[in-house]
Amino acid sequence: MNEVTFTGHAGSARATIPNTRSVDEAALFRKVTLRLIPFLLFAYVLCYIDRSNVSFAYLRFKTDVGLTDASYGLGAGIFYLGYVLFEVPSNMLLEKLGARAALLRIMVAWGIVSASTAFVTTPFQFYAVRILLGAAEAGFFPGLILYLSYWFPATRRAGATSMLMVSLCVAGMLGGPLSGGIMQLFGDAHTLKSWQWMFLLEGAPALLMGVIAFFYLDNKPEDARWLTTDEKHHLRALLDSEQTGKQHIEGAGAIFAALLRDPRIYLLSLAYFFSPWALSVLNFWGPAIIRQSGIGSPLANGLLTMIPNIAGAISMITVGRRSDRVQERRWHFMTMVSVTAIGSLLLAAFHTSWLPAIVFLTFVSIGQYGAFSVFWSIPPTYLSKSTAAIGIAVISSLGQISGLLSSWMLGVLKDMTGSMVTGLYVVAAIQIATGIIVILAFRSQLPASSQ
Repeated sequence: MNEVTFTGHAGSARATIPNTRSVDEAALFRKVTLRLIPFLLFAYVLCYIDRSNVSFAYLRFKTDVGLTDASYGLGAGIFYLGYVLFEVPSNMLLEKLGARAALLRIMVAWGIVSASTAFVTTPFQFYAVRILLGAAEAGFFPGLILYLSYWFPATRRAGATSMLMVSLCVAGMLGGPLSGGIMQLFGDAHTLKSWQWMFLLEGAPALLMGVIAFFYLDNKPEDARWLTTDEKHHLRALLDSEQTGKQHIEGAGAIFAALLRDPRIYLLSLAYFFSPWALSVLNFWGPAIIRQSGIGSPLANGLLTMIPNIAGAISMITVGRRSDRVQERRWHFMTMVSVTAIGSLLLAAFHTSWLPAIVFLTFVSIGQYGAFSVFWSIPPTYLSKSTAAIGIAVISSLGQISGLLSSWMLGVLKDMTGSMVTGLYVVAAIQIATGIIVILAFRSQLPASSQ
């Protein structure tokens, strides 16, 4: 077998890589995709159901726990306090311990905390358990983005990310009917209330998935017994070639300091504000909007939430694949956040009737999930292998600060005005602002080292 030599950034290690031109690259990535994406997708489905099922519990437990719209919004959003505080350390642990051990720790912890939400009795307890849930989940999503960068080069990453992020839509498709169905089936039977059964039954599967992840996943391509030797070398050659010209830094402290001096980190963090605000509308307030439009049954409410999520899944896959095909990110992102903004404005005008409410929630979903798949293909393109783990976590953490505010502010505005209209105007404005940031701050094409 012939060999070729790859030399990275100055000072980086010199690697000799077998010439694996005989490897069918399309078949290789089909194999990687089929091995990893379905499992990771299902894990993230569980994660998002456990994070957002509080929106269905709210329809019943508001009186039991003593919540107002503002205090519910605060509790939904305060999740991000624990998330932001622990996200960077959690991603650093994933880089150090490997995906298998990290996901075991994260999934078992969030499963226990999510199930314990069944036993809150006061607003303070509700706030506390939401902060703990955020701390437990911290690192899961940015860890998955980092993990994909171990297996997919930049030119294929938006497609891979979009397939993984379909889990958000699947969680909405399954979580709504599941949560509504559990609450309707169990009622207030067997000494527990319907919302308590929901938290218990939906929190338990995460514990099992964490254990399965430890035995199923591989930390890196070199560990994968399901790849041939040539496939491992070919994949490693593709991934290593992306590091040419990128700055490689050793030591967590030095990496963190370098990232905090990089203006792109702050611009990407500001751009990420689009997501928590749109997701607050879809996941934390969507069921309430549907209910107030005239749909009182929990099961019917859950079934109707499937419609925006199905459309969002189609948008995510379609936009992610097209963005990869033409190797363009900025205008794909701008187009999608504009769709979210339009949907928010129309939802503000027509939210009192259930059919227009569903239609315009679907607009919000199409734009949010399409933008999401494109956005998370951008940071690994500009970050080197040595800075990606901390960089992705920093962007996510700073961006999620808006998550602390979004649900709470929407709740406060709803308490003050009696409707969601003003809050939806704010959501629309934030979408357009984040699109402008990406358009002005980043290149129209991928950096040459990533093409």
